[in-house]
Amino acid sequence: MKLSVIIPVYNEEATVLEIIRQVRACGVADLEILVVNDCSSDGTRALLEALPPAADLVIVHHDVNRGKGAAIRTAQKRISGDVVVIQDADLEYAPSEFPKLLRPIAENRADVVYGSRYSGRELLVDSFWHYLGNKTLTTFSNMLANIHITDMETCYKMMRAELFRDMELECNRFGFEPEITAKLAKRRCRIYEVPIAYEARRFDEGKKIGWRDGVAALWYIVKYNLLQ
Repeated sequence: MKLSVIIPVYNEEATVLEIIRQVRACGVADLEILVVNDCSSDGTRALLEALPPAADLVIVHHDVNRGKGAAIRTAQKRISGDVVVIQDADLEYAPSEFPKLLRPIAENRADVVYGSRYSGRELLVDSFWHYLGNKTLTTFSNMLANIHITDMETCYKMMRAELFRDMELECNRFGFEPEITAKLAKRRCRIYEVPIAYEARRFDEGKKIGWRDGVAALWYIVKYNLLQ
């Protein structure tokens, strides 16, 4: 199965080349990597433009900063794989997990696989408030969607490409996570969850999601589960 890996990037000059290298070394033979540079203001664009052309790599640049969700929508129109996954560029998530995430889909046991940071694996200790925010949003999402997952906010949501292409996505920022979870639940997709490794980045190291995004996520959970 061909795996399309979408990498939304904003101001990640320190890690963007390394994450591309790690994706290429993930252990999945048939790969397509779609990098969407969301109008970075550091050296990210120059690094990407200096990469040699490659059959497995597509790079798109936004002229204005539009947010992670908008970057994902840009890539949504271009994927050619059988399965798609989102990969943040900040090295918190390890692409070496991809074969494990892909297995339930390849074995036709799942349509969607979530990689959970909070289901029994060794992980770098996160801040209390970030952890609590994630658990609160996950619980609220579970209640309204009538599903049980342990990590709704995880970056690693791997799914069949036909599902992803058919989604009418709207959120520009981090509201993508509750939006797509609600839409997958409404379609009664077979959602599988596997534990993954995770190394949390601190805010002073460049982490971009904040408390305002958490408040917005509460609204998106209500909107996409109850109002649409």
